[in-house]
Amino acid sequence: MISSKKIFFKEIGKALLKLILAGVVIGVFKKYDLILAILLFLKVVQNCYKEIVKPTTNKNWILLIGMLLTGFGGIVGETWGVQNGYWEYHEVNRELPLWLPFAWMLAFHYLYKLERNLIPLLSNQTQKNKIFFAIILSLILPAFGEMITIYLGVWTYYWPYQIFGVPLYAFICLVFVHMLVYTILHFICKKYQWKDTVFY
Repeated sequence: MISSKKIFFKEIGKALLKLILAGVVIGVFKKYDLILAILLFLKVVQNCYKEIVKPTTNKNWILLIGMLLTGFGGIVGETWGVQNGYWEYHEVNRELPLWLPFAWMLAFHYLYKLERNLIPLLSNQTQKNKIFFAIILSLILPAFGEMITIYLGVWTYYWPYQIFGVPLYAFICLVFVHMLVYTILHFICKKYQWKDTVFY
């Protein structure tokens, strides 16, 4: 299925390092949610500048739409989970830290960019294979990032059946959010004939 194992593992390695770094930064600065929010917002702005503002052609509007959808969906889910006592954030003076929407937006960018880099390595790039690939990545990588931040005391889940602090329900929710956004973006790309590597 993968045409070049060396490039594949290099991309996965880089992605894991980024995930570990992000998890550690959030864990270390969890008390300072305003500072974290500003830092993550600036990263969102940088991503938008590189892929939408700077290019004179082929502006990547699907990236912006995906980040906004994921940010919105993430906050809806976070609000529901915290208000129902399914998880709790620590060392902040509010129910939801200020950095959360930007973390969700960057989570979309992270998976999107990784999928965009890895899909060309697939020997058979059918929509079915792309979807399967997206499900596998969204099942493993976000949960791994959560394990790091949970270990560093950012939040605690109260759902049962946990693997290193991440419950089975959370794995399902993470995949659901990513694949819901994926489906919406696929139909947008199809409708407007946007030739996106990941969604078309």
